[in-house]
Amino acid sequence: MTRSDERVLALDLGTSSARALVLSAADASPVEGALARHKISPAYGNDGSATLDLHEYVEGLLGCLDELQQNGHLDGIGAIVLSSQWHSIVALDNTGGARTPVITWADTRSVDLDLGAAFDEHAFHARTGAWLHRLYWTRRIPWLLSTSSGEQFAGLPDLVLERLTGERVTSVSVASGTGTLDLATGSYDDEALEIAGVTADRLPPIVPTGWTGTLSAEYARRWPGLVGVPVHPPTGDGAASNVGTGGFEAGTAAVTVGTSAAVRVVHPIEDAPELPWELWRYRVDDKRAVTGMAFSAAGNLHAWLTGVLRLESDEPTGVEIGASKAVAIPFMAGTRPPAVVPSGSGVYFGLSFDDDPADLLAAALQGASLEIDRGLRLLDSLFDRQLEVVLGGGGIDASEWWRRCLTATFARPTTVCAEPEVGARGAAAIALGLSPEPGGAHLTPVADEVARVADLRRRYEALRELAVQASSV
Repeated sequence: MTRSDERVLALDLGTSSARALVLSAADASPVEGALARHKISPAYGNDGSATLDLHEYVEGLLGCLDELQQNGHLDGIGAIVLSSQWHSIVALDNTGGARTPVITWADTRSVDLDLGAAFDEHAFHARTGAWLHRLYWTRRIPWLLSTSSGEQFAGLPDLVLERLTGERVTSVSVASGTGTLDLATGSYDDEALEIAGVTADRLPPIVPTGWTGTLSAEYARRWPGLVGVPVHPPTGDGAASNVGTGGFEAGTAAVTVGTSAAVRVVHPIEDAPELPWELWRYRVDDKRAVTGMAFSAAGNLHAWLTGVLRLESDEPTGVEIGASKAVAIPFMAGTRPPAVVPSGSGVYFGLSFDDDPADLLAAALQGASLEIDRGLRLLDSLFDRQLEVVLGGGGIDASEWWRRCLTATFARPTTVCAEPEVGARGAAAIALGLSPEPGGAHLTPVADEVARVADLRRRYEALRELAVQASSV
């Protein structure tokens, strides 16, 4: 355990950036000025590839630590924690060398599986929280094996941890995002391994939440202030973000908007409610799970549109919430499982010569909000209550209009997390046993906006169905 006067070094392994920042050990709040960022540019290919250069990624992250040290921020560190994107995979040779780049969640390459009538995917989903979808290792490992790439397999956070400590291990949280974990036991699932075509010894060993490592001799010399500091196992970014926003109890849903978006609830793994087919479930740590729904179009949609439309403002200035005549179905990046809408399926309905760029941006943000609301309503039903909602993440922090739009779409009060670095904050809170509060503004839905969105919802659902049908043509 760290002392309350010590600080925490958090490493946040995102898709668009790798960050290192220092937090207070007392409440996981960021230390002013103690943030270093390395921009990441994924490589996208016409074959569906979406990859990261492993060497460039890790070296950029290490450079962030060098920057913090140069500015005197690596003194008094009592713990090192990691938050990381889920679902990544790297094929390794027998010596642990990378044979492939980091294959990210956005990569659509995999194999199709036909396991016959005897396979019960609903039972598999209930046990692992995942589906047989290209997002997961059950389909990605057979594809990699078919290309003769890989004797062993690991995710980005596993390899970062190995680089720092010399130990290639994974956490129950990161392992759950591979789709190969038995959620109840916290061990690799036998049927998932059989489907993937590997044995457990070809994957990183799963360590308990309380496990810690220390920096290898190379990095102890490079950053002497971190000698002997315990390095905690990584937490999947979705789980970390929930806790970081203050959504760490079963009565609260956290809506986070970054490159993608999600709505999730953290709850005890023991006596967890039966998992609906439409939702996924992963692990936070040894005792808690997180259940939710993710969406591929969010901050990336906002950034793309403001660039394409050459908007001078990031906000749809002058457009009332729920009032846009155009309806946008935000399937630009497809849908997450279990739906199978492919990327490139985004649609605008009802465009006219009266629409301007702000109208198009408003319609897209409204569409993304309605998609998130679908997940929130499923979680309300699952936990048999109207959940409280906390909003967090960079997209939330950047757009006041979108915060109000989400509040009106949910038709309930929301709380805005004041801290944009929710992943790092949550990883620190999980490692140190903290319960951070959102600490931000409370938003109340405006009756006129709620009424307009309710009217829009009926049109949206009908047009959404048309977009789903068109995606399969």
